Amino acid sequence: MFGKTHSTKTAEVEKKWLLIDAKGLVVGRLASIVAMRLRGKHKPSFTPHVDDGDNVIVVNADKVVFTGRKLDQKVYYHYSGYIGGIKERAAKSILEGKFPERIVEKAVERMLPRGPLGKKQLGNLRVYKGPDHPHAAQTPTVLDVAKLNPKNSRSAEIHG
Repeated sequence: MFGKTHSTKTAEVEKKWLLIDAKGLVVGRLASIVAMRLRGKHKPSFTPHVDDGDNVIVVNADKVVFTGRKLDQKVYYHYSGYIGGIKERAAKSILEGKFPERIVEKAVERMLPRGPLGKKQLGNLRVYKGPDHPHAAQTPTVLDVAKLNPKNSRSAEIHG
């Protein structure tokens, strides 16, 4: 039977659990890999309107790195809803603050489609600032993002 396009049903979806150690990884490259996994685009059974992505756990989110001078120059904006209520924070202040995992969460969120399905897929992402996570019972498979491409990881010191 030629010409038949397979469309995955919600009941047929098999979700895996992935564990990614974000220590020394570049934020945008990590986020694009995580977003692809959350959407399920790495699977041959990808269906755009079905949540067939994996569950992703990111640990050590406080140890991610930015390339260039983004740590000082990148600015995150949020709007309070009031006149003149636009607030801004540098990436450095967020990473050194109370919730450094928000850097990774926002980067991934902005790579997923907006809408009900995107919100559901974002719900399959768990980000933790330390090396510990409460999902040992799910026996997550470790995905070594640094090995996929040498550009994915970068040490803290400046490269020549």
